[in-house]
Order: sequence, then structure tokens, then C-alpha cells
Amino acid sequence: MNVANISFGGLAAGYTLLLAPLAFLLWYQVPLLKDGLIAVFRMTAQLLFVGFYLQFVFEWNNPWLNSAWLLAMVSVADASIMRGAGLRLARFVLPVFIALLAGTLLPLLFFMGPVLRQPNWLDAQYVIPVCGLILGNCLRADIVGVSRFYCSVRDGEHLFLHHLAQGARLGEALTPFLREASQAALAPTVASMATLGLVSLPGMMTGIILAGADPVTAVKYQIAIMIAIFSGTAITVPLVIWLTIKSSFNGFGVLDRNVFA
Repeated sequence: MNVANISFGGLAAGYTLLLAPLAFLLWYQVPLLKDGLIAVFRMTAQLLFVGFYLQFVFEWNNPWLNSAWLLAMVSVADASIMRGAGLRLARFVLPVFIALLAGTLLPLLFFMGPVLRQPNWLDAQYVIPVCGLILGNCLRADIVGVSRFYCSVRDGEHLFLHHLAQGARLGEALTPFLREASQAALAPTVASMATLGLVSLPGMMTGIILAGADPVTAVKYQIAIMIAIFSGTAITVPLVIWLTIKSSFNGFGVLDRNVFA
């Protein structure tokens, strides 16, 4: 079964749908008109670039090239987390990169190996889309988790210092904040898993069905990717926090306010 192609003319026609939300924003003077137009332009430019580039990546299917692309994805996600969480890039860039790499590669290798049983674990057709799905969800969760953790420690400094004064070690005093941050970061993924199939048909499942696969195959892919996403998120969020604690607190266990951008 061949997938129906969308011509560039058809894609241009799809942009006319934007007239409705843009007219609403303009009429009610919602301050998102400029940002919305910029977002649509950036989305179009970035996706077209990636689409044309990935055509060559899939054609060559070189393990080194595929690995370099995965590292580039992790690096961009690293910088995005720092900007989104409002933290200083220079101080957190390496720990976040390590956490993202570990939280992405572990579920990715399980997906490509025991689950998919691909002989070539770096096959571009599978490894790049799956990595993008895992990494994208880890990115959103890390922004929420890291930001919540450091803001909670800053805002609840009296409680935090009280625990330290009573003899708690730094890790013990930070446990409630780590728990709160992890819950905030993982809650959207948990809620999404609980409603899949009943409330919405997820993107990967829909894409595989549109590509011509039977629904049962699409469901198995979706189950496997959701487990990989949840596992990657659960690994990345606490790992990012653990790797950044040492450089974020002074010798007395007090939060260094310079961690914030």
C-alpha cells in the first residue's frame, strides 16, 4: 500500500487554515500573533531542512553519519533544556548532555535490540525516528523537572536549611524536592499512557497505519515506544538533577543562586 503524497501545492493550501487562528489573535489582540507567525515559519524551515537531509541520511545509511546525527539531536536538546529551565548553560551543559545521552541510548538500544531485533542497530530508518520520539519527550520532562527542582529549593529554602540544621545530609534534605520535581516531570507521560487508544490515537501508531501497516502492528510499535519514552524520561530527570547537585550547592549545602540565568 502506497502512502498518498501531499504535493507542495496541497501543502500551500493547508496554510490557509491558519487564517482562522490568526484572525482570532488579531481581532482580540492576543499577544501571540508575531510569535505564532515566527513559529510557523521556523517549523516549516526546520522540517523541510530535516526532511531533505534525512533523505540523504536514509539513502547512505552510514553508521557513523547516523551516530553523528543522534549526537547532534542530543546537543540541541541539551541547549533547549537550559534555555527552557532558566539555568546557566555553561554550568549545566555537560551534566545534562550526559543524562540525556544515557536516558536516550538505554531505551533506544532496548527498542532496536530485544524489541525490534534489528541486525543493524544503527539503521537510519528506525534509530533516528525512535531516538527523536524518546528525546523529544525527555526534553519536555527535563525542562519541567529541572526547573521545578531548583525553583522549589530556592522558594522553600527555609525548610531545606531547617533539614540541614537538624543534621540531614544534603541528599536527604533534597529528597522531597527531587520527589516533587520527578512527579511534575513524569505526570504528563503517565496521563498520556493512561488515555492512549481511548481519547487519542498517538502519532507513531497513526503514522505506521498511514504507511500501510495493519493496526495490530501499529499498536505493538506504539506500546513499545511508550515504554521506551517512559523509561527514558524516568532515567533522565533524576539523573540530570543528581549530576548537577554537586556544582549547584556550596560546601555548606546552600544553593548557589548563580545557577539561574
